[in-house]
Amino acid sequence: MDGTETARTPAAHGSVDDAGHEHHVAVDDDPDPTSVVVRVPSNHLMAELLGPGDGFLDVVESAFPSTLVVVRGNEITTSGEDAARVGRLFEELVVLAERGHRLDDRVLRRTIDMVRADERPSQVLTHEVLRSHRGARIRPSTSGQKRYVDAIATNIVTFGIGPAGTGKSWLAVAMAVQALQRKQVERIVLTRPAVEAGERLGFLPGDLMAKVDPYLRPLYDALHDMVGPEGAARYLERGTVEVAPLAFMRGRTLNNSFIILDEAQNTTPEQMKMFLTRIGFGSKAVVTGDVTQVDVQGGRSGLDGLEQVLEGIDGLGFVHLSSRDVVRHRIVQDIVDAYARRGQQ
Repeated sequence: MDGTETARTPAAHGSVDDAGHEHHVAVDDDPDPTSVVVRVPSNHLMAELLGPGDGFLDVVESAFPSTLVVVRGNEITTSGEDAARVGRLFEELVVLAERGHRLDDRVLRRTIDMVRADERPSQVLTHEVLRSHRGARIRPSTSGQKRYVDAIATNIVTFGIGPAGTGKSWLAVAMAVQALQRKQVERIVLTRPAVEAGERLGFLPGDLMAKVDPYLRPLYDALHDMVGPEGAARYLERGTVEVAPLAFMRGRTLNNSFIILDEAQNTTPEQMKMFLTRIGFGSKAVVTGDVTQVDVQGGRSGLDGLEQVLEGIDGLGFVHLSSRDVVRHRIVQDIVDAYARRGQQ
C-alpha cells in the first residue's frame, strides 16, 4: 500500500486456531469502544483483503452501513455501531488468507454471515474433510455443515435434516470416503428408497438395478467428486462400495461399514426401523432427508417424529440444516426461504 488513507462508509484480538497457533493480526485496544484498529502483516495480505479494485471493501461497506472503514497503509480502522464486528471480520479474513484459503466474493459473503451470527469462520472454512482425486480440498462451507461433519465424526448414527442444496449427501459421502481411506471401515454402502416422485419405475428400461439407478445418481455423482470416475468404478467392481435400493437391506447385518441412507423422508416408519436395525459392529450410519419433500404414499414419512422417539440414545445425533447452509446459487437460498414462509402461513 502507498500509505494513503482511504475512508469507507471494541477492540478485537488476534485469533488462535484449533491447533493452538496464534495468527499475526495486530489489533489496537482503542479507548473509544466504537473504534478498532487492525494491523495486517503484509502488503500481499492487504491486497487480498481489499479485493480487486477494493471490491471487497464495497461489499463490507454495504453489509455494515453504520460502520466507517478507513484504510491507511497496512492498517484498517473501523468505527461506528458495528466496529467490533467489522474488525473481527477482517481478523477472520486474515486468518483465512494466511492459511491458504482463496478469498472471493462467495467466501466473503459467507464470512460476513458467520460473523454476524457470532461464529468463527476461520474454524469452519479451514476444516479439511478430504482431498479429492484432483487435489481439491473438501471442506464445510457453513457453520451448520461444520456441526454436521463433527456430528458424523463423533456419533454412530447421524441424521442430517435440511433443504436441498445444503450438502447433506455430498458431505456424508466425503466422510464415508475419509473413513474408508483411514481404514476405519471396510466398505461403504449407499442406499436410498426408490420412491416414485411423479414418475413410473415400470416404464424405465432395464432390470431392477437399471430402474433404480436414476434414484441413486446423486450418490454416484458425489462419489465421483471424491475419488474420480475410475476410482469409483474400482470401488464398485471390488464391492468396496455397494449401491442398492433400501429394499435390499432387509435381513442383513452390516458390520464394519459406513452406511448412508439418502432421501430418508421417503421411507415409511417400518422401513426406517428396518434400516436402523441393520447397523452392526464397527459401523457408522448417516441418514439424510428433507421433511418438506415427502413423496411416499400417504405422507407417512419415517423421519416424522423420529427425533422424539430416539431422544436420549447415546451415539446418535440430529443436525438440522437451514437455508443459511445452502451452498448452491444464492437464489436457491431465497427459494428455500420463500417456501418456508409459505409453509408457515
